[in-house]
Amino acid sequence: MGKRRDARRPTSELNLRPNRADTSSARSPGVSTSYEDRRLLLIFVFLFFVLSPAISVVVYRLKFASSIENPRVLPYVHERGLVNADINYQDILTENSKLSPNTTHRHFPLPVLAYITPWNTIGYDLAKKFNSKFTHLSPVWYNLKSQGGNLILEGRHDADEGWISDIRSKGHAELLPRIVLEAVPLDYLAVKEKNKASAVDLIVAECKEMDYDGIVLESWSRWAAFGLLHDPVTRNAALRFIKQLGEALHSITSRRSNKKLQLFFVIAPPHSDKLQEYDFGPNDLESLNEAVDGFSLMTYDFSSPQNPGPNAPLNWIRSTLQLLLGSSSTKARNMGRKIFMGINFYGNDFMLSGGLGGGAITSKEYLQLLEKHKPVLQWEKNSAEHFFIYSDSNGFSHVVLYPSLKSLSVRLDEARLWGVGISIWEIGQGLQYFLHLL
Repeated sequence: MGKRRDARRPTSELNLRPNRADTSSARSPGVSTSYEDRRLLLIFVFLFFVLSPAISVVVYRLKFASSIENPRVLPYVHERGLVNADINYQDILTENSKLSPNTTHRHFPLPVLAYITPWNTIGYDLAKKFNSKFTHLSPVWYNLKSQGGNLILEGRHDADEGWISDIRSKGHAELLPRIVLEAVPLDYLAVKEKNKASAVDLIVAECKEMDYDGIVLESWSRWAAFGLLHDPVTRNAALRFIKQLGEALHSITSRRSNKKLQLFFVIAPPHSDKLQEYDFGPNDLESLNEAVDGFSLMTYDFSSPQNPGPNAPLNWIRSTLQLLLGSSSTKARNMGRKIFMGINFYGNDFMLSGGLGGGAITSKEYLQLLEKHKPVLQWEKNSAEHFFIYSDSNGFSHVVLYPSLKSLSVRLDEARLWGVGISIWEIGQGLQYFLHLL
């Protein structure tokens, strides 16, 4: 999870209404329209306003037929009337573990990347149970490290081959383990070309041996911490490394799926409307378009114990997408297909008095707080998040912000509007009934 980002407001409203041309025309007095002209006009109106939209609807439905069985079917939690701004703690305690018998039906038409971590093992079970809801699964297993002047890839001990087999037998979700580049960056970038090749070779060899569908690479924040992104030379070397890795993965075809291996790249939201040299911006997105198959955008961790507040304000998410994708042009929309908008399944418990403190909480801790304090949950419409306030045993005030069915539903609608997928960090931290929204 990243550092706190400064709040930004969208610079403009997304205009979804096309400009309409003036359809009226000046007619010369005394000149009547011939029968042939009227017939051609009627044909044009039929083709443009009736047939063309109908074809578009058919194409859209065919495109998503494999992922959406019946778009009119509401998610189970909607049918039960649970997706509301006005909620109470008792409903959450009672309903969160109730699941529909149908855990395979997809409601969200765009790609879904779900992270799973070894320290929240329930995520492994949820990935199997709701396998059909996901297009990509990323278990957090690997680290690339420096050791004695060499590079090593650690994490095979976490790779559960039994779980991998179960995942592949239950659905079609592609498996892309996350690899964090913990090695000293200059050990594998331009300064040491031999190690640069070694890093790529290690990653590609692991994908081939384990028959993965690719990887999710996380390195940008570490590069920023080392100051590499402040220098144009080392920044370009970092981008070249990503391109080289992407080309190497794309040159390999999976034995199992007969598809090219994929590269997903984790990116942090820009810190402000004015891009800094260390920010990942629209030019980087375009530069890496050919090498990278998906960008996992971390639109969460907006607040911190030092500055308590919402986890991921909706306006901030919108302005981030606006900054990266620009207008609603065709080019921007094509780039948007590779964006996986981040959605947090964890929450935060921040101290409001008695000093600074607090941090992330999972579903288990959230439910315990609900049971103990029986709070009144409030809906904050600007951030589109639920929260409640309680006092601890020392009399200090806390604010708890944790996802709800309503907050998640709003964000899924936002992703649909932009035509972007979603990436979930991470499913083991959330309430089980969240997954019925997907």
